[in-house]
Amino acid sequence: MAACAIRRGLLSTASKYNQHKCIHRILSAIDFSSGFDPKRAQPLCSSCGLTSFQQTRFLSSRPEGKILEPVGVFEALKQHGKYETGQLFLHSVFGYRGIVLFPWHARLYDRDVSPAAAAAAAAADDSKPDSVGHGSKEVKGKMHTYYQVLIDTRDCPHISQRSQTEAVTFLANHDDSRALYAIPGLDYVSHEDILPYNSTEQVPIQHELFERFLLFDPSRNPPFTARDTLRAWQEKNHPWLELSDVHRETTENIRVTVIPFYMGMREAQNSHVYWWRYCIRLENQGNEVVQLRERHWRIFSLSGTLETVRGRGVVGKEPVLSREQPAFQYSSHVSLQAPSGHMWGTFCFERTDGSHFDVRIPPFSLESNKYDKAPPTGYPL
Repeated sequence: MAACAIRRGLLSTASKYNQHKCIHRILSAIDFSSGFDPKRAQPLCSSCGLTSFQQTRFLSSRPEGKILEPVGVFEALKQHGKYETGQLFLHSVFGYRGIVLFPWHARLYDRDVSPAAAAAAAAADDSKPDSVGHGSKEVKGKMHTYYQVLIDTRDCPHISQRSQTEAVTFLANHDDSRALYAIPGLDYVSHEDILPYNSTEQVPIQHELFERFLLFDPSRNPPFTARDTLRAWQEKNHPWLELSDVHRETTENIRVTVIPFYMGMREAQNSHVYWWRYCIRLENQGNEVVQLRERHWRIFSLSGTLETVRGRGVVGKEPVLSREQPAFQYSSHVSLQAPSGHMWGTFCFERTDGSHFDVRIPPFSLESNKYDKAPPTGYPL
Protein backbone atom coordinates (compact mmCIF):
# COMPACT_ATOMS: atom_id res chain seq x y z
CA MET A 1 0.00 0.00 0.00
CA ALA A 2 1.16 3.49 -0.71
CA ALA A 3 0.95 4.34 2.95
CA CYS A 4 2.50 7.78 3.01
CA ALA A 5 0.53 8.86 -0.08
CA ILE A 6 -2.69 7.62 1.48
CA ARG A 7 -1.82 9.46 4.69
CA ARG A 8 -1.26 12.67 2.71
CA GLY A 9 -4.37 12.20 0.59
CA LEU A 10 -6.74 11.32 3.39
CA LEU A 11 -5.38 13.85 5.83
CA SER A 12 -5.67 16.49 3.11
CA THR A 13 -9.25 15.40 2.58
CA ALA A 14 -9.83 15.50 6.34
CA SER A 15 -8.46 19.03 6.53
CA LYS A 16 -10.81 20.20 3.79
CA TYR A 17 -13.65 18.33 5.45
CA ASN A 18 -13.01 20.15 8.71
CA GLN A 19 -13.00 23.52 6.97
CA HIS A 20 -16.10 23.09 4.82
CA LYS A 21 -18.15 20.49 6.74
CA CYS A 22 -18.83 18.59 3.52
CA ILE A 23 -19.60 14.87 3.78
CA HIS A 24 -18.70 12.47 1.00
CA ARG A 25 -18.40 8.73 0.66
CA ILE A 26 -14.92 7.41 1.19
CA LEU A 27 -13.51 4.11 0.06
CA SER A 28 -11.26 1.65 1.80
CA ALA A 29 -7.73 2.68 0.91
CA ILE A 30 -6.36 -0.75 0.25
CA ASP A 31 -4.24 -0.95 -2.85
CA PHE A 32 -1.46 -2.56 -0.85
CA SER A 33 1.07 -3.04 -3.61
CA SER A 34 1.01 -0.26 -6.15
CA GLY A 35 1.68 3.43 -5.77
CA PHE A 36 -0.98 6.04 -5.15
CA ASP A 37 -1.58 8.21 -8.21
CA PRO A 38 -2.98 11.63 -7.29
CA LYS A 39 -3.98 12.13 -10.93
CA ARG A 40 -6.75 9.59 -10.34
CA ALA A 41 -8.41 11.85 -7.79
CA GLN A 42 -11.69 13.13 -9.24
CA PRO A 43 -13.30 16.35 -7.94
CA LEU A 44 -16.63 15.82 -6.22
CA CYS A 45 -17.56 19.26 -4.93
CA SER A 46 -16.85 22.52 -6.69
CA SER A 47 -17.49 24.52 -3.52
CA CYS A 48 -14.98 22.78 -1.29
CA GLY A 49 -12.64 21.10 -3.75
CA LEU A 50 -12.89 17.69 -2.10
CA THR A 51 -11.65 14.79 -4.17
CA SER A 52 -12.50 11.12 -4.22
CA PHE A 53 -9.45 8.89 -3.92
CA GLN A 54 -10.56 5.84 -5.84
CA GLN A 55 -8.36 3.28 -4.16
CA THR A 56 -8.69 -0.36 -5.19
CA ARG A 57 -7.90 -3.67 -3.55
CA PHE A 58 -5.89 -6.24 -5.45
CA LEU A 59 -7.02 -9.47 -3.82
CA SER A 60 -4.18 -11.88 -3.29
CA SER A 61 -6.32 -14.79 -4.48
CA ARG A 62 -7.48 -12.89 -7.57
CA PRO A 63 -4.70 -10.53 -8.63
CA GLU A 64 -6.50 -9.71 -11.85
CA GLY A 65 -9.58 -8.46 -10.00
CA LYS A 66 -9.89 -4.87 -8.85
CA ILE A 67 -12.67 -4.41 -6.32
CA LEU A 68 -13.86 -1.12 -4.92
CA GLU A 69 -15.23 -1.55 -1.42
CA PRO A 70 -17.34 1.28 0.02
CA VAL A 71 -16.59 1.87 3.68
CA GLY A 72 -18.76 4.74 4.85
CA VAL A 73 -18.68 8.45 5.54
CA PHE A 74 -15.47 10.14 6.57
CA GLU A 75 -15.60 12.06 9.87
CA ALA A 76 -13.65 15.02 11.21
CA LEU A 77 -10.37 14.23 12.93
CA LYS A 78 -10.36 14.81 16.68
CA GLN A 79 -7.84 17.54 17.41
CA HIS A 80 -8.78 17.48 21.10
CA GLY A 81 -10.10 14.70 23.29
CA LYS A 82 -10.12 11.02 22.45
CA TYR A 83 -12.06 8.63 20.25
CA GLU A 84 -14.70 6.55 21.99
CA THR A 85 -15.25 2.80 22.16
CA GLY A 86 -16.84 1.69 18.90
CA GLN A 87 -15.18 4.30 16.66
CA LEU A 88 -14.56 2.95 13.16
CA PHE A 89 -11.35 4.04 11.45
CA LEU A 90 -8.82 3.51 8.70
CA HIS A 91 -5.20 3.20 9.82
CA SER A 92 -3.38 6.14 8.25
CA VAL A 93 -0.10 4.20 7.86
CA PHE A 94 -1.12 0.61 7.13
CA GLY A 95 -4.55 1.29 5.65
CA TYR A 96 -6.54 -1.43 7.40
CA ARG A 97 -10.08 -1.03 8.71
CA GLY A 98 -10.49 -1.24 12.46
CA ILE A 99 -12.58 -0.34 15.47
CA VAL A 100 -11.57 1.16 18.81
CA LEU A 101 -12.06 -1.00 21.91
CA PHE A 102 -10.68 1.34 24.60
CA PRO A 103 -7.94 3.96 25.05
CA TRP A 104 -4.56 3.83 26.78
CA HIS A 105 -2.75 6.87 28.14
CA ALA A 106 0.99 6.42 27.69
CA ARG A 107 4.13 8.46 28.32
CA LEU A 108 5.83 9.31 25.02
CA TYR A 109 9.59 9.84 25.36
CA ASP A 110 10.53 11.53 22.10
CA ARG A 111 14.27 12.03 21.70
CA ASP A 112 13.66 14.13 18.58
CA VAL A 113 11.95 16.89 20.56
CA SER A 114 14.19 19.76 21.62
CA PRO A 115 14.47 20.48 25.37
CA ALA A 116 12.62 23.79 24.93
CA ALA A 117 9.76 22.14 23.04
CA ALA A 118 9.62 19.32 25.60
CA ALA A 119 9.41 21.83 28.45
CA ALA A 120 6.60 23.69 26.69
CA ALA A 121 4.71 20.46 26.06
CA ALA A 122 5.15 19.41 29.67
CA ALA A 123 3.87 22.78 30.86
CA ALA A 124 0.76 22.34 28.73
CA ASP A 125 0.23 18.81 30.06
CA ASP A 126 -2.16 18.55 33.02
CA SER A 127 -0.18 15.77 34.65
CA LYS A 128 3.36 15.90 35.99
CA PRO A 129 5.91 14.92 33.32
CA ASP A 130 8.29 12.03 33.85
CA SER A 131 11.90 11.92 32.76
CA VAL A 132 14.19 9.16 31.61
CA GLY A 133 17.93 9.61 31.44
CA HIS A 134 19.96 7.64 28.94
CA GLY A 135 23.59 8.65 28.80
CA SER A 136 23.93 12.40 28.98
CA LYS A 137 20.50 13.17 27.59
CA GLU A 138 17.39 13.43 29.75
CA VAL A 139 14.14 12.92 27.87
CA LYS A 140 10.88 14.36 29.11
CA GLY A 141 7.79 12.21 28.80
CA LYS A 142 4.52 13.64 27.55
CA MET A 143 1.09 12.02 27.82
CA HIS A 144 -0.13 10.55 24.56
CA THR A 145 -3.26 8.56 23.69
CA TYR A 146 -3.14 5.11 22.11
CA TYR A 147 -6.01 2.73 21.44
CA GLN A 148 -6.60 -0.99 21.70
CA VAL A 149 -8.26 -1.93 18.44
CA LEU A 150 -9.56 -4.83 16.39
CA ILE A 151 -8.31 -5.24 12.80
CA ASP A 152 -10.75 -6.30 10.10
CA THR A 153 -9.70 -9.84 9.16
CA ARG A 154 -10.38 -9.11 5.49
CA ASP A 155 -7.43 -6.71 5.53
CA CYS A 156 -4.96 -8.90 7.44
CA PRO A 157 -3.58 -10.76 4.38
CA HIS A 158 -2.82 -7.45 2.69
CA ILE A 159 -0.85 -5.91 5.56
CA SER A 160 0.96 -8.99 6.88
CA GLN A 161 4.16 -8.14 4.97
CA ARG A 162 4.32 -4.70 6.59
CA SER A 163 2.78 -5.22 10.02
CA GLN A 164 2.28 -8.36 12.09
CA THR A 165 -1.39 -9.11 12.70
CA GLU A 166 -0.62 -11.48 15.59
CA ALA A 167 1.69 -9.13 17.48
CA VAL A 168 -0.18 -9.08 20.81
CA THR A 169 0.98 -12.17 22.69
CA PHE A 170 0.46 -13.59 26.15
CA LEU A 171 2.32 -16.04 28.34
CA ALA A 172 0.48 -19.31 28.52
CA ASN A 173 -0.68 -20.63 31.89
CA HIS A 174 1.76 -22.77 33.83
CA ASP A 175 -0.06 -25.97 32.87
CA ASP A 176 -0.17 -25.08 29.18
CA SER A 177 2.43 -26.69 26.92
CA ARG A 178 2.63 -23.56 24.76
CA ALA A 179 5.05 -20.86 25.83
CA LEU A 180 3.10 -18.06 24.16
CA TYR A 181 -0.20 -17.54 22.44
CA ALA A 182 -1.41 -14.65 20.32
CA ILE A 183 -4.69 -12.86 19.73
CA PRO A 184 -5.01 -12.42 15.96
CA GLY A 185 -6.15 -9.04 14.72
CA LEU A 186 -5.48 -7.07 17.92
CA ASP A 187 -3.36 -3.92 17.67
CA TYR A 188 -2.29 -0.69 19.39
CA VAL A 189 -2.85 2.50 17.39
CA SER A 190 -1.65 6.03 18.11
CA HIS A 191 -4.22 8.83 18.12
CA GLU A 192 -2.75 10.48 15.02
CA ASP A 193 -2.98 7.20 13.07
CA ILE A 194 -6.79 7.18 13.36
CA LEU A 195 -8.79 8.29 10.29
CA PRO A 196 -12.37 8.06 11.64
CA TYR A 197 -15.44 7.17 9.62
CA ASN A 198 -18.97 5.95 10.23
CA SER A 199 -21.02 3.24 8.58
CA THR A 200 -24.64 2.14 8.49
CA GLU A 201 -23.65 -1.53 8.70
CA GLN A 202 -24.43 -3.29 11.96
CA VAL A 203 -21.31 -5.46 11.56
CA PRO A 204 -18.87 -3.27 9.62
CA ILE A 205 -15.76 -5.06 10.92
CA GLN A 206 -15.13 -8.75 10.44
CA HIS A 207 -13.41 -10.20 13.49
CA GLU A 208 -14.42 -13.14 15.67
CA LEU A 209 -14.45 -10.90 18.75
CA PHE A 210 -16.46 -8.05 17.25
CA GLU A 211 -19.93 -9.23 18.28
CA ARG A 212 -18.63 -10.70 21.55
CA PHE A 213 -17.15 -7.36 22.56
CA LEU A 214 -19.46 -4.79 20.96
CA LEU A 215 -23.20 -4.18 20.72
CA PHE A 216 -24.92 -2.20 17.97
CA ASP A 217 -26.93 0.74 19.36
CA PRO A 218 -28.20 3.12 16.64
CA SER A 219 -29.15 5.74 19.26
CA ARG A 220 -25.49 6.36 20.11
CA ASN A 221 -22.59 7.94 18.27
CA PRO A 222 -20.57 5.93 17.50
CA PRO A 223 -23.34 3.30 17.35
CA PHE A 224 -21.33 0.53 19.03
CA THR A 225 -21.06 0.12 22.79
CA ALA A 226 -18.96 -2.15 24.96
CA ARG A 227 -20.54 -5.38 26.13
CA ASP A 228 -19.90 -6.69 29.63
CA THR A 229 -17.57 -9.28 28.09
CA LEU A 230 -15.27 -6.53 26.78
CA ARG A 231 -15.19 -4.73 30.12
CA ALA A 232 -14.48 -7.99 31.97
CA TRP A 233 -11.76 -8.98 29.48
CA GLN A 234 -10.12 -5.58 29.75
CA GLU A 235 -10.12 -5.71 33.55
CA LYS A 236 -8.74 -9.26 33.78
CA ASN A 237 -6.01 -8.71 31.20
CA HIS A 238 -5.13 -5.13 32.06
CA PRO A 239 -1.64 -5.95 33.45
CA TRP A 240 -0.55 -7.67 30.22
CA LEU A 241 -2.29 -5.34 27.80
CA GLU A 242 -1.32 -2.07 29.47
CA LEU A 243 0.63 0.36 27.35
CA SER A 244 2.51 2.79 29.60
CA ASP A 245 5.71 3.99 27.86
CA VAL A 246 6.56 4.77 24.22
CA HIS A 247 10.08 5.63 23.05
CA ARG A 248 10.93 7.36 19.76
CA GLU A 249 14.09 8.49 17.97
CA THR A 250 15.01 9.44 14.39
CA THR A 251 18.35 8.90 12.65
CA GLU A 252 18.89 10.02 9.04
CA ASN A 253 15.13 10.20 8.38
CA ILE A 254 14.46 6.73 9.79
CA ARG A 255 12.21 6.97 12.84
CA VAL A 256 12.19 4.09 15.32
CA THR A 257 9.32 3.79 17.80
CA VAL A 258 9.50 1.20 20.60
CA ILE A 259 6.70 0.13 22.94
CA PRO A 260 7.64 -2.39 25.66
CA PHE A 261 5.06 -4.56 27.46
CA TYR A 262 5.54 -6.61 30.59
CA MET A 263 4.15 -10.13 30.14
CA GLY A 264 4.66 -11.72 33.54
CA MET A 265 6.96 -14.06 35.44
CA ARG A 266 7.39 -17.81 35.24
CA GLU A 267 9.43 -20.23 37.33
CA ALA A 268 11.99 -22.35 35.53
CA GLN A 269 14.62 -24.61 37.11
CA ASN A 270 14.21 -23.04 40.56
CA SER A 271 14.60 -19.49 39.23
CA HIS A 272 12.29 -16.71 38.16
CA VAL A 273 12.16 -15.72 34.51
CA TYR A 274 10.58 -12.36 33.61
CA TRP A 275 9.15 -11.84 30.13
CA TRP A 276 8.53 -8.75 27.99
CA ARG A 277 7.36 -8.22 24.45
CA TYR A 278 8.29 -5.11 22.54
CA CYS A 279 6.69 -3.63 19.44
CA ILE A 280 8.88 -1.70 17.01
CA ARG A 281 7.82 0.50 14.10
CA LEU A 282 10.32 1.66 11.48
CA GLU A 283 9.30 4.65 9.35
CA ASN A 284 11.17 6.20 6.44
CA GLN A 285 10.44 9.92 6.56
CA GLY A 286 12.71 10.76 3.66
CA ASN A 287 12.73 10.16 -0.10
CA GLU A 288 15.60 7.67 -0.27
CA VAL A 289 14.88 3.94 -0.59
CA VAL A 290 16.63 1.95 2.14
CA GLN A 291 16.63 -1.67 3.30
CA LEU A 292 17.10 -3.04 6.80
CA ARG A 293 20.01 -5.48 6.85
CA GLU A 294 21.08 -6.14 10.44
CA ARG A 295 20.09 -5.61 14.04
CA HIS A 296 22.42 -5.10 16.99
CA TRP A 297 20.97 -5.27 20.51
CA ARG A 298 22.47 -4.66 23.92
CA ILE A 299 20.42 -6.11 26.77
CA PHE A 300 21.29 -5.25 30.37
CA SER A 301 19.75 -7.14 33.29
CA LEU A 302 19.48 -5.95 36.87
CA SER A 303 21.25 -9.19 37.78
CA GLY A 304 24.39 -7.60 36.30
CA THR A 305 24.59 -9.36 32.95
CA LEU A 306 25.05 -7.57 29.62
CA GLU A 307 24.11 -9.50 26.49
CA THR A 308 24.88 -8.62 22.88
CA VAL A 309 22.65 -9.90 20.09
CA ARG A 310 23.45 -9.51 16.39
CA GLY A 311 21.57 -10.92 13.44
CA ARG A 312 20.27 -10.48 9.92
CA GLY A 313 17.09 -8.45 9.58
CA VAL A 314 14.21 -8.72 12.04
CA VAL A 315 11.71 -11.58 12.49
CA GLY A 316 13.19 -13.26 9.41
CA LYS A 317 12.69 -10.25 7.13
CA GLU A 318 14.80 -7.47 5.64
CA PRO A 319 12.13 -4.90 4.82
CA VAL A 320 12.56 -2.17 2.20
CA LEU A 321 11.32 1.28 3.25
CA SER A 322 10.37 3.64 0.41
CA ARG A 323 7.99 6.52 -0.24
CA GLU A 324 5.40 3.99 -1.46
CA GLN A 325 5.83 1.67 1.53
CA PRO A 326 7.53 3.74 4.24
CA ALA A 327 6.70 1.70 7.35
CA PHE A 328 7.32 -1.72 8.84
CA GLN A 329 6.12 -2.91 12.25
CA TYR A 330 6.92 -6.05 14.21
CA SER A 331 6.96 -7.51 17.71
CA SER A 332 9.47 -9.70 19.51
CA HIS A 333 10.21 -10.96 23.03
CA VAL A 334 12.94 -10.90 25.63
CA SER A 335 13.34 -12.66 28.98
CA LEU A 336 15.56 -11.86 31.96
CA GLN A 337 16.34 -13.57 35.22
CA ALA A 338 15.75 -10.27 37.00
CA PRO A 339 12.67 -8.09 37.45
CA SER A 340 14.08 -5.20 35.41
CA GLY A 341 16.65 -4.20 32.82
CA HIS A 342 17.34 -2.03 29.78
CA MET A 343 17.62 -2.52 26.03
CA TRP A 344 19.16 -0.35 23.33
CA GLY A 345 20.94 -0.83 20.03
CA THR A 346 21.06 -0.05 16.31
CA PHE A 347 19.62 -1.17 13.00
CA CYS A 348 21.95 -1.25 10.01
CA PHE A 349 20.34 -0.01 6.78
CA GLU A 350 21.61 -0.19 3.22
CA ARG A 351 21.10 2.51 0.57
CA THR A 352 20.55 1.80 -3.11
CA ASP A 353 24.19 2.73 -3.83
CA GLY A 354 25.37 -0.04 -1.48
CA SER A 355 26.47 2.22 1.39
CA HIS A 356 25.36 1.48 4.95
CA PHE A 357 24.35 3.54 7.96
CA ASP A 358 23.27 2.80 11.52
CA VAL A 359 19.93 3.90 12.96
CA ARG A 360 19.70 4.23 16.73
CA ILE A 361 17.10 2.26 18.68
CA PRO A 362 16.01 4.49 21.58
CA PRO A 363 16.97 3.00 24.96
CA PHE A 364 14.01 1.70 26.94
CA SER A 365 13.43 0.15 30.32
CA LEU A 366 12.14 -3.33 31.04
CA GLU A 367 10.13 -3.09 34.23
CA SER A 368 8.05 -5.73 35.97
CA ASN A 369 4.96 -4.87 38.00
CA LYS A 370 2.86 -5.99 40.94
CA TYR A 371 0.72 -8.44 38.97
CA ASP A 372 3.30 -11.21 38.82
CA LYS A 373 1.32 -13.74 40.83
CA ALA A 374 -1.80 -13.73 38.67
CA PRO A 375 -1.58 -15.59 35.34
CA PRO A 376 -3.13 -13.79 32.38
CA THR A 377 -6.59 -14.99 31.41
CA GLY A 378 -5.92 -13.92 27.85
CA TYR A 379 -7.95 -14.87 24.87
CA PRO A 380 -10.51 -17.45 26.09
CA LEU A 381 -13.74 -15.84 27.29
